[in-house]
Amino acid sequence: MADKEKFLQAVKDGYTFKGETFRIGTGVADKEVVAGADVFLALKTMNRHGLIAGATGTGKTKTLQVLAEGLSDASVPVVLMDIKGDLSGIAAAGVSNAKIEERLKSIGGEYKPAAFPVELMTLSADKKGVRLRATVSEFGPILLSKILGLNDTQQGIVAMIFKFCDDNKMPLLDLKDFVKIIQYISDEGKDTIEKDYGKISTSSTGTILRKVIELQQQGADAFFGEPSFDVDDLLRISDDGRGMISIIRVMELQDRPKLFSTFMLSLLAELYATLPEEGDMDKPKLILFIDEAHLVFQEANEALLQQIETVIKLIRSKGVGIFFCTQNPQDVPASVLAQLGLKVQHALRAFTAADRKVIKQAAENYPETDFYDVDELLTQLGIGEAFITMLNEKGIPTPLVHTMLVPPRSRMDILSDGEVDTLLTKSKLEKKYAKTLDSESAYEIINAKLEEAAEKTKAAEEEKVQAKEEKKAAKEEKGFFDNPTVKQVGRTAASVITRSLLGALGLGGRSTRKKSGWF
Repeated sequence: MADKEKFLQAVKDGYTFKGETFRIGTGVADKEVVAGADVFLALKTMNRHGLIAGATGTGKTKTLQVLAEGLSDASVPVVLMDIKGDLSGIAAAGVSNAKIEERLKSIGGEYKPAAFPVELMTLSADKKGVRLRATVSEFGPILLSKILGLNDTQQGIVAMIFKFCDDNKMPLLDLKDFVKIIQYISDEGKDTIEKDYGKISTSSTGTILRKVIELQQQGADAFFGEPSFDVDDLLRISDDGRGMISIIRVMELQDRPKLFSTFMLSLLAELYATLPEEGDMDKPKLILFIDEAHLVFQEANEALLQQIETVIKLIRSKGVGIFFCTQNPQDVPASVLAQLGLKVQHALRAFTAADRKVIKQAAENYPETDFYDVDELLTQLGIGEAFITMLNEKGIPTPLVHTMLVPPRSRMDILSDGEVDTLLTKSKLEKKYAKTLDSESAYEIINAKLEEAAEKTKAAEEEKVQAKEEKKAAKEEKGFFDNPTVKQVGRTAASVITRSLLGALGLGGRSTRKKSGWF
């Protein structure tokens, strides 16, 4: 009992914060829930990022759901990356059942079903939701080069392309614009661009083009374009004062990790570039949850990982928190893992020696505790139970607590197609982003230039042919009159005409002169 009292006091001391908080569960010691050992999360420190980890079926998604509900209630907008397609139920009220009642009887509290304000979003045209797009110009040469995995020389050519397009007022909106420019500077426009911007290697432009095609094969054409999404639309508060929960439905990206990491990095970069510096806030401006986070890092090159790490380090000062949800903490690079203040660790499975090694490493990442054998307990946690630790206002880790988590108040299932349609009908953003724009951009401008050049070339060729034909006709005409036969005929005709004239005047012919007696 003394140990439980000590445990209770440690939880109260560690999880009592100034400012707004919300309850996530109750502490467990010696396999029993300790009444009063409630675990709260402080809104003030939620922008210090976090990790939700655990094996399949241990309750990670429901934990994410509980966090999103608590943040929304506190008027904090939330973005959820829905990879598995099982988060849309947040828009509908939950239904109590025997398991929920048993859980609340154990940890205390009352079940109050609630539906939350949700906006469904998507990256593809064949999924229901508000379309998210970004232009190539918004990426810029550096970020685009990192996504494509280009070397310094190739990155220099991409920077040259952006400069050339800016100088010639040719917007880069979608990937067909970028592809067209690469083709142009490799062929018809090579002399033009080399004259003003320096030499380029066709082998380098060929490599860049192949990298872009690889990205297109993962469906990137649907993401790049207009209208470009305004990140301010992710920061909305609903009419009832709760934070909007934007669920980005990216179920098709499980087998397209490059596109997924491209989108995530562009979103983070846009948030960082757009939002002002805020410093320490009483609560964050936005919390972003990335489910199946290993997809972000699966095909990320070193340059891309550095970019992600940099953004995560700096975006906290903008009031934005990022939470990664994955099966194994080792899925997240150590440099990024070190930036995650809140850790929610569900059960891990030990089927092999490699699994046991991972569990030991995971246990070493948590604060030391006198209340648990973390290595052993990590494999014994039940569904909806997790180890929790976070940073307090001073940046010090709170005690590690085995926590029985509260159940979500929204539906722990997905919306039906009819419910999705109804939700989209009420959306304030659906019409704003529904229609794809195809403004005049580099693709159309370059094609117009090439067509104009082709017409000029055709006209010049026609003039050349006509001049050649005229010259040939003139030569043939001159050759006709230079012919000896023609000349003789001409002389004969001239003599006949002359004699005829003289005869008419009585001046021509020998017979006339003889009759006159002149001879």
